[in-house]
Amino acid sequence: MGYVIALIPALCWGVMPLISTKVGGSSSNQVFGIGLGALIVSTISMVIIRPSIGLIPFLVAVLSGACWSVGQFGQFASMKKIGVSNTMPLSTAFQLIGNTLIGVCIFHEWQGSKQLILGFFALALVIVGAMLTSITDKSSGKLVAAKDVVFLLLTTIGYVIYSAFPRFPILAHADSVAIYLPETIGILLGVTIYQLITEGSKVFKQRGQYANILSGLLWGIAGLSYIFGARAIGITVAFIFSQLNVILSTLGGIYVLHEQKSPFEMRYTMIGLLLVVIGAVMTAFA
Repeated sequence: MGYVIALIPALCWGVMPLISTKVGGSSSNQVFGIGLGALIVSTISMVIIRPSIGLIPFLVAVLSGACWSVGQFGQFASMKKIGVSNTMPLSTAFQLIGNTLIGVCIFHEWQGSKQLILGFFALALVIVGAMLTSITDKSSGKLVAAKDVVFLLLTTIGYVIYSAFPRFPILAHADSVAIYLPETIGILLGVTIYQLITEGSKVFKQRGQYANILSGLLWGIAGLSYIFGARAIGITVAFIFSQLNVILSTLGGIYVLHEQKSPFEMRYTMIGLLLVVIGAVMTAFA
């Protein structure tokens, strides 16, 4: 049963970008809808499980969620510019690289030459794989611009900070279910502040603001499933399973959203996806 639960995040996080793209709305609309849906799931889980959490860890978790909203905004904005099938492998690669480097440089998670060699070789595979998925046929005239890649890279820092927070002592011993609610509050709070500054209160009258709640419910279920999956089969294996979402979202972008790729581009996309997944698995075992 633990393995089945651990597969839920891959399924939900893989389908979520496809649904959000289909539903539409601005990038901030989409993040708001996800925050609202995730808040519903986290509130229900908090009421049922009733974990305890102190004020300071609660506030830090809120900040963590706000950082996540930056990463998700960048991901949605990139999907509109370069498509889901190009965005997701690059986003996954940037997250893996950022999380791994923080783990190595700050938390010293890789000890000894064997782990370092294996780990950095795995990161090299992820980087090469991500680059291959974004290769475009010059004759198609739809090149992925360097500025789009840089934008995605910079906003992905929000994801990396979000992932790093639970490793710090202030949250390391907190119940993972307990910090889930403040994280979702942070997501909603972060995007709401951004919208009020950039668009004003009129944004709350837009249909897209609430149409993405389904994506939020999926994200919330995925996050909660990841917590229980990690408890059942361990963080390493649960992490590996969750990385399968990149396959679903990338192929979904091509076959469900009908993002056009030439045979030349498809060949490199498939090879790139394989390398990203292999690299993800190797980083988990380094």
